[in-house]
Amino acid sequence: MHILLTLSIALFAGLMLSRLAKLVHLPAVTAYLVAGILIGPYLLGAFGIRGFGFISMEDIETYSLIPDVALGFIAFSIGNEFRLSQLKQIGRKATVIGIVQAVFTTILVDAALIGLHFMIPDKFPLPAAIVLGAVASATAPAATLMVVRQYKAKGPVTDILLPIVALDDAVGLVLFAISFGVAKALISGSVDILSVVVEPLLEVVLSLLLGAVMGWIFTFFERFFHSRSKRLAMSVTFVLMTVALSMIKFHVGPVHVGFSSLLVCMMLGTIFCNCCDFSEELMDRLDRWTAPLFILFFVISGAELELAVFKDYIIVCIGLVYILFRSLGKYFGARTSSALMHCDSNIVKYLGITLLPQAGVALGMAMKAEALGAPGAIVANITLFSVLIYELVGPFLTKVALTKAGEIQPEGKTSARTTAQKQA
Repeated sequence: MHILLTLSIALFAGLMLSRLAKLVHLPAVTAYLVAGILIGPYLLGAFGIRGFGFISMEDIETYSLIPDVALGFIAFSIGNEFRLSQLKQIGRKATVIGIVQAVFTTILVDAALIGLHFMIPDKFPLPAAIVLGAVASATAPAATLMVVRQYKAKGPVTDILLPIVALDDAVGLVLFAISFGVAKALISGSVDILSVVVEPLLEVVLSLLLGAVMGWIFTFFERFFHSRSKRLAMSVTFVLMTVALSMIKFHVGPVHVGFSSLLVCMMLGTIFCNCCDFSEELMDRLDRWTAPLFILFFVISGAELELAVFKDYIIVCIGLVYILFRSLGKYFGARTSSALMHCDSNIVKYLGITLLPQAGVALGMAMKAEALGAPGAIVANITLFSVLIYELVGPFLTKVALTKAGEIQPEGKTSARTTAQKQA
């Protein structure tokens, strides 16, 4: 009863706040995150009444299956953007921009934070500065996709944005593994080549391979069904199965083998959309089915935001430096690389702003960084602080950038209810 009541309140709070957000022209995803904060452990949940909010961070953990599944569907949807017909036009540009802006952001943030380390070495250790540079490369695909869908954005910036966001996570995983290995070497005094080079590359390659295999199997079985409802059910089946398989971790000798659920599900969507001739229609139906799931995902994400980080002024100050230089890195990295690739002028101007949202992947990196001990705890707190800011501001900036680029049209006053009344 408590679980069902909490989930229903989470959905209700997200939906009602989205109406208020519309009045002040904010994206719905921002409303969902704020709803999560309101019913989270620092506000409504603080009263400790089970079923009427998330009463603690441990309580939120019991709902972790929902974010895992939602991210799988989000990645699957982004994979649908990698159609060969489209990649022939923008594939090379998206690849260059995706890699350059991620690497540039990491270098710029590393330079700023290493400089900060020398100013306050006792408060901010060098390993933490190095790892945070890699965390800065990651972008939140979920928030970006939700803004694009809500406003039905179309145009050159949108077309290149989603492939770059997808590639961004693959590059970020490699950068993080390298930085994490260097940080461990600084702490222990020994360099582990396996963790610095082999394991991150292996994770990316195996994730893409698993996603490709699941995509081929999915396409094979899909042909046995002709009704839309059964095809939809088969799609849900394979996304759930792929998310489950991507959680497998094992060892081959000294090598740790794991998968990135985002990359696996993206490849699942990519193979499916290029092999199945009715994939576009099916994806549209799937998008409608997953709408409540995505609302729950963002509400739970908002509840997870750690407001306690504001108590430590050192974390706040370092976090502000991190946010400033990450924003500069994303903006100028995307602007410079897109100009070199002779992209549309709107891409040059506005793409960097749409890459600011940061959440799930960065938090995953931060949680892994906690294995470093005290430096890892600093990384986690600064990442939590930045995610809180970026998740609340990032979707709005993405909407502004796409509107300025002319890819979001002014919202009309029609609704499903009024349309149905006219038809009657």
